[in-house]
Order: sequence, then structure tokens, then C-alpha cells
Amino acid sequence: MAGFIQKGVKNILHKNPNDVVFLSALRTPVTRSKKGGLRHAYDHEMLACVLKATLDKNPNLDPAKIQDIQIGTVLSELGGSKAGRMASLHVGYSPDTAFQTVNRACSSGLAAITGIAHSIAVGQIDIGVGGGMESMTRNYGSRAIPTQLWNELKDSPVKDAKDCIMSMGLTAENVAERYGVTRQEQDEFAAWSHNKAHKAQQEGLFDAEIVPITTRWIPEPEVPENEETITVTKDDGIRAGSTPEKLAGMKPAFKPDGSSTAGNSSQVSDGAAAALMMRRSTATELGLTSSIIGKWAGTQVVGCLPDEMGVGPAVVIPKLLEYTGVSKDDIGIWEINEAFASQAVYCVKKLGIDINKVNPKGGAIALGHPLGATGGRQLASLLPEMERQGQELGVVSMCIGTGMGMASLIVRE
Repeated sequence: MAGFIQKGVKNILHKNPNDVVFLSALRTPVTRSKKGGLRHAYDHEMLACVLKATLDKNPNLDPAKIQDIQIGTVLSELGGSKAGRMASLHVGYSPDTAFQTVNRACSSGLAAITGIAHSIAVGQIDIGVGGGMESMTRNYGSRAIPTQLWNELKDSPVKDAKDCIMSMGLTAENVAERYGVTRQEQDEFAAWSHNKAHKAQQEGLFDAEIVPITTRWIPEPEVPENEETITVTKDDGIRAGSTPEKLAGMKPAFKPDGSSTAGNSSQVSDGAAAALMMRRSTATELGLTSSIIGKWAGTQVVGCLPDEMGVGPAVVIPKLLEYTGVSKDDIGIWEINEAFASQAVYCVKKLGIDINKVNPKGGAIALGHPLGATGGRQLASLLPEMERQGQELGVVSMCIGTGMGMASLIVRE
């Protein structure tokens, strides 16, 4: 095991000068693709918003001391690297600050955060920003599944290779069928997600993590001359009053006799997120220890069968617990991405975890799943909720298209 990972609850909770700590974790609202408040926003426009907010949240930090930015994104043109770098410079980051985008499909935001954590842990940098951005309004569709492939790959005799481009909805159906997740269980879980998110929104529990964003808006029918400026302040995919009975009336979305619907699957969404990270000793040197809100305590990623990619969290979380030397009973909050209700229900059952500790403010079924930004969104939601509940340990995890799972252990300061 890598020497910079502290193992066991006692060691993980101990404050060490080499800890990788978070000073802020912020996100834009997450809004419905093609319908929501950010449908006219560019991915890098949303990124600029959270990067600027990160500087504003940490006014005593000289931006020139931030050495690297890593941003998860899946669908952006040219990988988003050019526009992302432009956005960082536009809002006040130094030309000396490096920039890169990261694509590990649905875990791209968490992969970027982990990349910054690793760079800090091994001494490559002292301070960095990790996060994600995604405009599924602008980039979803033909970019989600490749339309041009090497012929030998298209006709590969290896089933798992071909399954990498299977519709995610069909993989959700496979999980439901193989592991006995009923339509009723899926609709109950989905309604629960919406109701938790609605309650959290009504109680202002998202306010600390969300950065309002001012952007363009053209009312329907879209006439350019009718363009307005609006400020988006909250997630707009939450359906208040959702019930299993209402969701039961929705038609299967991916196969005629299936159980996954638009109502019990994650929403296609737009959004961005960013977290400021540094070594604890650096925060001490800069007089910023009072700003520390948590620390990263390890990440694991593992593959699984592509045609049931949704089982990823059930496969990777035990690896994370083993890697860090903690037990599932030590975890106070689980942020497990709700790509589909079928896979989320299965993973909770398989892991044997308390469902009441899972996504206490709702998950992607209610809030949305802006691919590259999701890991950052989960972190931004997790940290203030850990503080509110007084929990010491939390986990962020998700399944990953093409068949993987990723998970990180997070400690509240």
C-alpha cells in the first residue's frame, strides 16, 4: 500500500502535516439538460463560475500559489482543455497554474480530485483545484457513443469489448434482471430521492455548496432577439411530491418490457464543481488552517463487466474499505451516484449498508448527473452534510460507463 495513505480509523482521523485537505468544495446549481436554467450556458462558462467562486471563498490565498487545476469532463469538444484553460485565466488564475482535463466517464470529477490529491501527497505540488464540468445540453447525443469505430473492434469476438458501447439503460436493465431488483423497488427509491432532495432544498441545505451563476436565457420558442440574463440559484430537476404510484405510470425507457424509466433513472443535466486542496502543512504555513473543512483519505477504482456497469460501487467500496482499513460501520454518510435506481438499490443491498445513510439530500435521480461534474457535486454535497450531522467519515462513489467503479474516503475536519 502506498506510504502516503494512513490506514485505520484512528490514524485517518489524526491530523498529520502531510494530509491532503479541502478548503472549499463548491458547485453550480445542476439543471435539466435542454430545459433547465443552464441550457444556454457553456461548460467552460459554468467552470469559470466555480473557479472564480473558489478564489472568492479563499481571499487570503494568492492565486499564483495554486499550481495545478484538474477538471473532469466527458463530452466537451476537444476534451475541454483549451476552453477550460482559457476560463481559468479569464477569472484570475495565474499563467503559471497548470491545467488539464480528465475523462474517466462518470467518475471524471472524482478522478480529477484524486489526481490533485495524489500530486499533493507525493510532493509534486502543494496546492491545486480539482473538479468537473459538463454541458449535456450542448454535447450529449452523438458524442455519448462513438459512431465511428475500427472495424475489427466493431466485430470483436470478445463480448466484453463490444459491451463497452451498450446503452447505459440496457446495463441498468441487466442489473435489475440478474439481481432481482423489482420495478416497485426502483420507483420507491426514485421517489425517495426526489423527496429527500426537495426537503433539503426547502430547508436551505444546498445553499452553502451552491454558487449562483448569471447566464443567458432565451424563452421558448427560441428567438435570439428575446435573449435575457438570468441568475440560476438552485437545482431545477427536483420533482416535489413524487410518489411510487406516480412513477409507476411511466413507460420503460430502454426496452419494451423493462423496468428502468425516465423517472427512476438519473437526469441528463448541466453543471460544474470545484474543490480547493492543499497539504495541511502548507495551510499551516499560509495561516489557513481555520479554513480546512475536510481531507481526502484515499481512492480506489476497479473494473467490472461492461454490461452491468452499475454494480461498480458494490465492487469498489469493499476495496476502498480494505485499502484504508475502515469498516462500513465507520462510515456516517454514503454518497453513491444514482445512475439508475436498479443499480443503486442493488449496490446498497449488496454492500449491506444502512440505506438511511445513503444520499441524505437526494442523489442523481433528483439532482441530475452532469457526467464530468458529478464527483465534484457529490463532494460539495457531502462535506456540509457531514458537518451538519456531526459525521466523521463519508464515502463518494459511482459506477462508470464501460464497466468500473470508483470510490473515495472523505474525512470531516
